Amino acid sequence: MLRNYSNSRTLGDNIRLGTLTAFTAGTINIASLLIFLSFTSNVTGHYAILAAEISKANWAQVAVVGGWIFLFFSGSFVSNFIVINFNKKSKYFAHAMPIVLEIICLLFVGVYGQLYYQKTLEETEYLVALMLFATGLQNGLTASISNFSVKTTHLTGTTTDLGILVSMFTQKKYRKNGELIGRAKLLMSIMIAYVLGAVFSGLTYYYLEFRVFYVISVCLLIVIGYDAYKIHVRHFNTKYRYNRIYKKPNLVAYLYEKIHGIPKREKKRKLVFED
Repeated sequence: MLRNYSNSRTLGDNIRLGTLTAFTAGTINIASLLIFLSFTSNVTGHYAILAAEISKANWAQVAVVGGWIFLFFSGSFVSNFIVINFNKKSKYFAHAMPIVLEIICLLFVGVYGQLYYQKTLEETEYLVALMLFATGLQNGLTASISNFSVKTTHLTGTTTDLGILVSMFTQKKYRKNGELIGRAKLLMSIMIAYVLGAVFSGLTYYYLEFRVFYVISVCLLIVIGYDAYKIHVRHFNTKYRYNRIYKKPNLVAYLYEKIHGIPKREKKRKLVFED
């Protein structure tokens, strides 16, 4: 999900990344709505609020809402900054670090909310700001590494694109286009996952309360852990093959053979004239 970059990604990579991150985005958005009465997975509504507060000359609220929008922007900036600057050193590190930062933000919200939250306006504004930064990190990462194919924290563009694709499928020539079909599958999976995450959050919040952010963090850990597992398995197999080809014993190959057994070798066939 995280290792491949831009045009080297497959449809499966994007669907796996899109569904898991969309699920967490839907969960975050409904949790923040129920707790703080504010959406935090996108800033479309906040722009409208910003304009309304400017028209009222309510400059204190303008500063707050403007700060929220800037933090979502900052999250996207930081995410892509990490990707483009560390991608050559380690793609996995560059792509996983924004998710790690998002997990840290969400865990802070969960712990603070569970232990210290007094439901004051100032606390609410700061926690909403932190969650907007976290979702900005997620949206910036998914868009950056997928060449802008995957955006999971809001569904406005997703719904628009899917509507366009469905209208194109009314013509036979587009229904046979594999690229368009794949794109439609990706958008549908993101929409369904987002809704499922929102429903899950709505059903479990009254039991979990701020602990719902721990569940979200676990989902994000799955995103990181999946690629870590694939990388280590691939490295494991590569070291084993190296040992079998070059007869260089190493601990990895020894453990592999202990687990799977030593493969049987076919007897070397002799040619007639060798006798």
